[in-house]
Amino acid sequence: MADKIRVLIVDDVADTRENVRKLLQFETDVDVVGAARSGKEGIQFASELDPDVVLMDINMPDIDGITATEAIRQKSPHIQVVILSVQNDQNYMRRAMLAGARDFLAKPPTGDELISAIRRAGEMARNERSKNIQARMVSATPGNGPVVVPGMASLPEGKIVTIYSPKGGTGCTTIAVNLALALHNEDTRVVLVDANLQFGDVAIFVNEQGKNTILDIAPRVDELDPDVVQSIMIKHEPSGIHILAAPQRPEMAEKITADQFSKVLNYLKRLYAYVVVDTASFLTDVTLAAIDAGDAIVLVTTQDIPAIKSARLFLDLSQTMGIVRERIVFTMNRYDKRIAITPERVGENLKQEVKAVIPLDERTVIPAVNRGVPFMLDNKSQPAARGILGLAEAVRAHLAALESPGVSTGKR
Repeated sequence: MADKIRVLIVDDVADTRENVRKLLQFETDVDVVGAARSGKEGIQFASELDPDVVLMDINMPDIDGITATEAIRQKSPHIQVVILSVQNDQNYMRRAMLAGARDFLAKPPTGDELISAIRRAGEMARNERSKNIQARMVSATPGNGPVVVPGMASLPEGKIVTIYSPKGGTGCTTIAVNLALALHNEDTRVVLVDANLQFGDVAIFVNEQGKNTILDIAPRVDELDPDVVQSIMIKHEPSGIHILAAPQRPEMAEKITADQFSKVLNYLKRLYAYVVVDTASFLTDVTLAAIDAGDAIVLVTTQDIPAIKSARLFLDLSQTMGIVRERIVFTMNRYDKRIAITPERVGENLKQEVKAVIPLDERTVIPAVNRGVPFMLDNKSQPAARGILGLAEAVRAHLAALESPGVSTGKR
């Protein structure tokens, strides 16, 4: 039973609850732990039963499924919600995903459709549970290597997400800052690292410049402990994320070696569920170290031909560097529908599927940068914010897939 995916059904129609239960009873890896008759009851049952997956109806008389999803995910971010609705339109789907839903299926789903969605969500729930345990326990544990708790196996380390573009000006820092906010919650803690050591802007993007930098941690990399790290980190109070900023003067970048930087990243992933790394476009030793360490590499392009050409060159180079393409989450930023160069065409041409698309949204992005207030803190319904949420889901799914048995990461 411990290996089964625990499922809670929430639907105000008794026949639907029973039909779904019957459909799932023959699946050996699924266990229906409860069935709620309303959104309010669904929130209560989710708290009491702690399922892996909630199958949530969207239209209910007391609390609708989207509101219930948001309440469940705020309290228990590891629980994955699959929305079921007779209203199969894009507006409902967008609202559901913004509320934290893992998937959206039109009623009635086929058996294969439903089972596949549950298994995907179940895998994600287990991955998030592991990170939650790690975040609570590793941060308080000195020493090196994974934490070992008596009677338990070694806990998995956090994941490094490296943001990179071989073409400058594609928006990597904007993506890194806002992706860190999208991945962060009280159970999955995030640290944002600025690897553009000469001209990094991460601290400016969150209005936290002039404080501690990586120069305060790199020389002590062989004697780190959680207290030292916490004392050096910039704490971004509005969001809760921690930031390791770049040096304040370009010439100071030379004081940090690639080996020191690698050790810093490897230590941080023992303290945080996600280590998001913003990089420079030039392939310096430090940038190469960040790419090499990345469990997921978010490769950023735009619709500009020079950016696409540079992405192609990096994809070709990645084979020489020993990086398998499965580690790459190819992302198109500032997508403008009026331009004929589509993500699909770029993916086909470069033989690398575009996994996430962030739309052009200058009215949101530029004022946010100038104010030093990331747009993910303001209004998550804006096009750019929805694109970042989509990227966050793509990264989570990508990392979960890489943990499947038999998948090679190509990491040295």
